[in-house]
Amino acid sequence: MRILAVIYLLMLITSPVQAGNVSILFAELKDNGGSWYVAVTLGHHDEGWNHYANSWRIVDTKGKLLAKRVLAHPHVQEQPFTRSLSYAKIPSGTKIIFIEATDTVHGLSSKRLRVDLSKPKGDRYRIVTQR
Repeated sequence: MRILAVIYLLMLITSPVQAGNVSILFAELKDNGGSWYVAVTLGHHDEGWNHYANSWRIVDTKGKLLAKRVLAHPHVQEQPFTRSLSYAKIPSGTKIIFIEATDTVHGLSSKRLRVDLSKPKGDRYRIVTQR
């Protein structure tokens, strides 16, 4: 419930989401001992099958694709929305990753989320540790 409150507050303080600009509102990452569980919350004014947020992905600092989550349908009535990916392979020793998002009309959004894997939380992300 707390994460939903954080997402709602982020929506209120960020600039309005416009179709064409997929906004990465929040990400939660969990190291599962060699693979990662990643949940990403996106905001986009999906308009239907012709214009919707259709993927998010994880890349390293050199732009190498590490993982990708394809979004198979529009989320017109479900905004913002969160989708996860299990078993993302992030190489050991990687300190910085970026989460990027795309839509079917404009492609890759210019705004991506920088995640520092050495810190438990940052601007719009948190890393859950196993206990």
